[in-house]
Amino acid sequence: MLRKIGLLSLLSLILAAVLVVGAVPALAQDSSTYVDPCMTATGEATTEATAEMTPVPDNSKISFEIILPNPRGDRSFIDSAAAGAERAIAELGVSGKIIETNGTTEHDAAIRRAVQDKPSLIITIAVTSDIIEEIVDEFPDQKFAAQETFFLETPDYPNLALYNILTHENSYLAGIAAGMLTRTKKVGAVGGADSPGINLFIVGFEEGVKSVCADCRVDRAYASSFSDPVQGKELANGLYSGGDDILFQVAGRTGEGVLEAAKDTGNFAIGVDSNQDDLYPGTVILSAMKRVDNAVFAFVQSAVDGTYEPGLTTVGLKEGFAGLSWDVGVCSRTFDKNGPKDMVDKLPAVRAAIDAAREKILSGEIKVTNALDAPPAS
Repeated sequence: MLRKIGLLSLLSLILAAVLVVGAVPALAQDSSTYVDPCMTATGEATTEATAEMTPVPDNSKISFEIILPNPRGDRSFIDSAAAGAERAIAELGVSGKIIETNGTTEHDAAIRRAVQDKPSLIITIAVTSDIIEEIVDEFPDQKFAAQETFFLETPDYPNLALYNILTHENSYLAGIAAGMLTRTKKVGAVGGADSPGINLFIVGFEEGVKSVCADCRVDRAYASSFSDPVQGKELANGLYSGGDDILFQVAGRTGEGVLEAAKDTGNFAIGVDSNQDDLYPGTVILSAMKRVDNAVFAFVQSAVDGTYEPGLTTVGLKEGFAGLSWDVGVCSRTFDKNGPKDMVDKLPAVRAAIDAAREKILSGEIKVTNALDAPPAS
């Protein structure tokens, strides 16, 4: 049912390549000889090269509007989507409008208003499938692209393109870090909802933890909202008081409360979607990044170059749409500079283990559970 990935943006291909390149050195060496690719001239040059831009073309006749599920400011998923839109405007020379809504009650009306503007493409982020299907069917002459909308069965509309970014594999890698760095052998995850899309992260994380710490306990807690940092902090405090010392937040703006709780209690956290390492230096170990910005950019690029294709495109770690903030191309080393010495001393071994696991995932030797295909019993 899943459609094989079509054209990707040049940037996504570069990211995919450097992820694999960054994984190779650790495979033939132990942590005592591990060379951090981000601390070499090659790593620095690669990061700079991906930022180089070609002259901006004039594609002002191409327009898009993107509907965000909540206002910007979550420093995570929504901000990443907005960043992709801004990059498309800047690099592709198109006309674009970013529309912020205040939750699900405004999504339908916001999309319908966008239709009246008749843009080349309307992009929706995390809008429910029933709204998408109704509007797409009602306006067959308008092209739509949806990210983070999950269907029981992939719909077949000639005017709807879907991107599904799989995050179970990079979450597995984040779990390796948690399993190797925990002091209490108790870690956990806080989700914004108990849903397949969120459990895609959490199940992968749990499997990564167990791969390096079989006797570790992995707890779960779920919020009732993605925009309530107070609730996130309460849930995190409960887990930290129970002995968890590292929490993976998969909860949007609610997750900011998890990060704050980690800082306040002297514990640690793993960020999500965007690079959140700098929000609380020395507290956030790393971030499991979901490159929603790349998906948005690719949608717009397809409108520009005429490669818009309806149906489902599935991407993930292999294609550079999911990864870690430690990876070449991002190269966050905030925790190295600000974390406690006993944990920082372990980072070469942790990165060597992650690089080896990444290579095995990409080769198919390690199979990480995809909660979207087979949601496990909670």
